[in-house]
Amino acid sequence: MARSLITLPERVVRGESFRVRTLLQHPMESGFRVGADGRLLPRDIVRRFRCLYNGELVIEAELSPAIAANPFIEFSVRAVDSGSLLFEWSGDNGFAQREQRPLIVA
Repeated sequence: MARSLITLPERVVRGESFRVRTLLQHPMESGFRVGADGRLLPRDIVRRFRCLYNGELVIEAELSPAIAANPFIEFSVRAVDSGSLLFEWSGDNGFAQREQRPLIVA
């Protein structure tokens, strides 16, 4: 399992936007580099990121081999109701990770 860092406020005011930042520790090999033995290193990238707020999709991103290692994604969400945000990453070689964070809307 990759290490993730997710930053969002604990409490937000209903109707206001808040910032969400995610960072996933992942090596991201493009599949175009040559290793020490002269062979191409196999591709290993995170291909998709999704965030759901109380079950509704708020952002979805398709990533490509040009994305940096440890992909950082930042976006804003409008506070509607208390609940949770579900973060999903998926990629090559069966990579899949899910993280959930609570959100209190006042």
